[in-house]
Amino acid sequence: MPRCRWPYRRDPVGRPPRHPGLRLGPVRSHGTQAVDLKAPLGSALWCLALVQLGLALWRYGRIPGLRPPPRRVRTVHRLIGLVAFLLSVPIAYRCVAAYGVETTGTRVALHSVSGCALYGAFAAKVLVVRSRFLPGRLLPLVGGALVCAIGPLRYTGALWALNGSDAPGL
Repeated sequence: MPRCRWPYRRDPVGRPPRHPGLRLGPVRSHGTQAVDLKAPLGSALWCLALVQLGLALWRYGRIPGLRPPPRRVRTVHRLIGLVAFLLSVPIAYRCVAAYGVETTGTRVALHSVSGCALYGAFAAKVLVVRSRFLPGRLLPLVGGALVCAIGPLRYTGALWALNGSDAPGL
């Protein structure tokens, strides 16, 4: 399979790329240390996505038996979304800076494509929320796409790492 790579290649030993200007910020570790840090962060991101989904379903009245949500649910939904986005940035930056987009195997390709889909869905959601011209019914669709993009990322990244480098079915 072809590989699309970041312009700088990493060392065969697994060290991060060496070039001026790359600062990996809070995720400075490499190799198994980076995976050990990113796996719990990715799992926390997945949990926040599930909370977001529940809050959105509540806001739109899609959970039977619950009364309409108080106004503060909207604010909580936005704050959790901001925290989830900020949590995803160091993970994504580290992945892109160290590995780029790779298609060397099924798991790696699915992880790379899902990462791109996550940020594409996030950009689409911001556009729908901020636009006066796009129909409001698009918001649940792009929000659902955002949650759906996080699922494969957790399965092929965090769960794979926490499960001893094994993802059943891949």
